[in-house]
Amino acid sequence: VQLQASGGGLVQAGDSLRLSCAASGRSFSTYGMGWFRQAPGKEREFVAAINSYGGRTYYADSLKGRFTISSDNARDTVYLQMNSLKPEDTAVYYCAATGGWGDRSSPKEYDYWGQGTQVTVSS
Repeated sequence: VQLQASGGGLVQAGDSLRLSCAASGRSFSTYGMGWFRQAPGKEREFVAAINSYGGRTYYADSLKGRFTISSDNARDTVYLQMNSLKPEDTAVYYCAATGGWGDRSSPKEYDYWGQGTQVTVSS
């Protein structure tokens, strides 16, 4: 599975962005998908995940209510809608895919990674 993340950019605090992750390869709908982010000097951080076939969703506690993950299996694409953005949301955002059923919040669970898209939120 190849993953291509897009949709990042420079926005002001309070704005919204929608990130997309387009997948190519086999059986997209059978993979669990996740979003992670990494700010400079920090470890990669779990953001959100969705089970295969657009099933159950998972969120980092600190982001619940502002971020929403969804998938469109017809387009082989997973989205991350980010609302009320804050400067601390500034990071490179990565999408990832897993064929397993383990801890969705752990980067080690994921088999495939996209290249990342930069999100910068100014105050």
